[in-house]
Amino acid sequence: MHHPIKAPRRKLEPIVREAEERHGWAPTRWFETAADDSGAAAAVAAADAEPEVVLVAGGDGTLRVVASTIRERRIPIALLPSGTGNLLARNLGLPLTDLRRSVETALAGVDRPIDLAIARLERGDGSRTTHPFLVMAGIGLDASMAANTDAALKRMVGWAAYVDPIARSIIGDEQLFLHYRIDDGRARSVRAHTVIVGNCGMLTANLLLLPDAVVDDGLLDVALFRPRSAAAWARIGSRLTLGGPLRTTRAGRWLLRAVPAPGGLHFAQARRFDVRFRQGQTIQLDGDDFGRVVAARITVEPGGVLLRMPAPA
Repeated sequence: MHHPIKAPRRKLEPIVREAEERHGWAPTRWFETAADDSGAAAAVAAADAEPEVVLVAGGDGTLRVVASTIRERRIPIALLPSGTGNLLARNLGLPLTDLRRSVETALAGVDRPIDLAIARLERGDGSRTTHPFLVMAGIGLDASMAANTDAALKRMVGWAAYVDPIARSIIGDEQLFLHYRIDDGRARSVRAHTVIVGNCGMLTANLLLLPDAVVDDGLLDVALFRPRSAAAWARIGSRLTLGGPLRTTRAGRWLLRAVPAPGGLHFAQARRFDVRFRQGQTIQLDGDDFGRVVAARITVEPGGVLLRMPAPA
């Protein structure tokens, strides 16, 4: 499966054909994603062909659609990162710009089950929809930033790209009032700027948002942003910026665990996260806008997706 703009067939086919011949595979069948369904029809067609593996050339949004469409068939998915953020590939340490290595992994790798998050959303009119996702859900300021912050700027300057929307949030005191519950714990009511529920912790520009997130631990990681001043936002920004480099060493990981999160940033882990808002709020799933919701229940399906990963050396 491929996105016709982000991953045109003329670019991919010579690389795939070469790998097929080298490994003795039958010719690949090609399915192009459509703009009006984000790839759902192509995913169904690909699954109906009963393949050994589905190669997905696109971004996190395309991958989310494919995973949610074919997950019950237990067909392995191989990533050919071709989107803007490619957050799942980043968090798994997969190559982001080497198509030959990605195709090699698809044809000669091993399968790894990872968790799938399930968001059950309730709208203001009482209607409900269900949407699986793989990386993160964001509500409030995060959803606004995902929709309105320039993607190229985020890649180049990281946390600094969010200075303008954060500044507007502080000046306008843009907070949301929410009631939430972690698993079967007691219900709590707070004001916050944003809520993040994720299966992965790393953002672009090496920003570590959820330091304890692991893609196959059977848990969701939750972050509440509740800073009360520009200085508090700056401390949070420093923590996110330093977290990526620190995570790469044993001493750095120890330091991340030992040093408390800055004030206004609260973490939790859960198998189920329930939240309800006093007013409708915008939500994003894996970077895609899913409109306004008044409530959500987010759960985790352990090992819900099979990913094709590089074989051990």
